[in-house]
Amino acid sequence: MKYLLKVRLSYYFFIFLGIFIALSFTLHTKNFTSPALTLFSVNSFLYGFYIAPILSGQKARIDELQKIIRAEANALFGLLIKTKKLNDHDRSEYQTMFENYIKKSIKQRRPAEGEEEYEALISHSLKYKGEDQDKVEKILEGLVANQVNRSSLSMQLKNKVYSNEWWVMLVLFSITLGFILFLDIGSSWQMRLVKAFLCTGLSMLILILCKLSTLTHKKAKELWQPLDKLVSTRFYRID
Repeated sequence: MKYLLKVRLSYYFFIFLGIFIALSFTLHTKNFTSPALTLFSVNSFLYGFYIAPILSGQKARIDELQKIIRAEANALFGLLIKTKKLNDHDRSEYQTMFENYIKKSIKQRRPAEGEEEYEALISHSLKYKGEDQDKVEKILEGLVANQVNRSSLSMQLKNKVYSNEWWVMLVLFSITLGFILFLDIGSSWQMRLVKAFLCTGLSMLILILCKLSTLTHKKAKELWQPLDKLVSTRFYRID
């Protein structure tokens, strides 16, 4: 499934379009009664009414994740600058611990990932008894303050589309798609193409929502870039 979600949306568009063009020209259609068409109208309205706010919510979630991850990257960058005021041994130890935490956090991109590594940073700071006690206390304060970003990040990563919402949308989507495919619109090839494009658009909405929810959409590709840049430049730069 995760490999399918990595395929670009533009490729899926043409795949769906080809499938629905073939179905539009080969499926046996029928004339629906007035009550059936009324049912189709109600179902279509419910589908649009239900999916629109969920799509909007997932887009807003990605925007919020971008802000949170950048805020954490800035916070970590500030803390790493503070470690440069420590002696060589302590600075090297802190930078190794920070690197372990960041790599763990961005490797799986899951809620609460890197929790143990972050707790190790806090514990190390609490237990520190060296000559740079005042400087380490400032690092500890920064670590505690950054917990707000970490909590927000974990919460937003969990904020996917729930399974019960998927079931409702898939039921409404299937009924809408079925009505369109089996609706008799005559023998005009132009109208059959319109039918294929309409079905493709409906299918793309579901796929876009799926990619947004799983953070595989193009909009989410650069989410982790600030932390990636921090590691790749050995803590000298963030984007």
